[in-house]
Amino acid sequence: MPEVGYSAALEQFGPNELLTWCQEAEKAGFSGAMASDHFQPWTPEQGNSPFVWSWMGALGATTQHMDFGPGVTTASYRYHPAILAQASATLEKMFPGRYWLGIGTGEALNEHVMADYWPETPIRLERMIESIELIKQLLSGKKARYHGKYIKMESVRLYSLPETPPPIYIAASGPKTAETAGRMVDGLITPAAAPDKLKMLLANFEKGAREAGKDPAKMRKLLQLHVSWADTYEQAVENAVKEWPNGGMNFPKQDIRTPEDFAAMAKIVRPEDFKGRVFISTNLDEHCQHLQSFFDLGFDAVYVHNVGRDQSRFIRVYGEHVIPALTGKTAQTQTAQ
Repeated sequence: MPEVGYSAALEQFGPNELLTWCQEAEKAGFSGAMASDHFQPWTPEQGNSPFVWSWMGALGATTQHMDFGPGVTTASYRYHPAILAQASATLEKMFPGRYWLGIGTGEALNEHVMADYWPETPIRLERMIESIELIKQLLSGKKARYHGKYIKMESVRLYSLPETPPPIYIAASGPKTAETAGRMVDGLITPAAAPDKLKMLLANFEKGAREAGKDPAKMRKLLQLHVSWADTYEQAVENAVKEWPNGGMNFPKQDIRTPEDFAAMAKIVRPEDFKGRVFISTNLDEHCQHLQSFFDLGFDAVYVHNVGRDQSRFIRVYGEHVIPALTGKTAQTQTAQ
């Protein structure tokens, strides 16, 4: 059955208010929460970047059944992968069956704080692969050591382990990373894009899975979707431009390192730049159709981020109109599970 999750934008909102909204989202029928892992917001005006690992512990303790995970974190820069393995083991042990680890190759905005050279995409992919290998070794419970090209770890083991390791999903926006996800881990995460691109990513994901002897139909495929819903179309457009200008940016080839540089780029963002990136509509039936298009492609769950500030109202109207239309679940049936 398709799932509609809530995308918790920690770069846009504070940790306490997002906890409250996730509790509201669970009661409204949202299946889970995808939490952004940022050291800095995209623009200074967004104004937040709480530590996602502390926040997820609080999220698990204050909700009952929603799944959750970082969407996504980056191993081997800000965090040594052994620390991510330890954090993930603890969250899965505390909240069995609810936590998943989302990993990506990273971006300079968050990872350059380590003051190391920010490498090109192929090197970042190699580092991600090494990180996942190390994490999987530690989550097995056996003593492990690792000596890769980029990452090293002395002989060590984890002691506080869950009964079953949490699933690992790779975030991919290109064919090679999608194929790596199918081959190495349990699922795929990707942002919303044009149908042809998403079909390509899913095909490569399935190719990697089959080559590894796995059934891709049994592996999770998660999509993150940014929308702008408001009472009027003019307000929805204004929310996108003001609150989430990064959603309309053509990112330059060089990696941007500061929110101030993103803010400078935001000055040239126009409403037409959001087409195909942020779904802007006041019509809830159109929201249903848009989300359904991703389920029709083969995604299992769509985690939705409304870029406006009135999150409680967005959660309520999605719980009343969109989620029941797509999943058949009302807030009452979801809460009773």
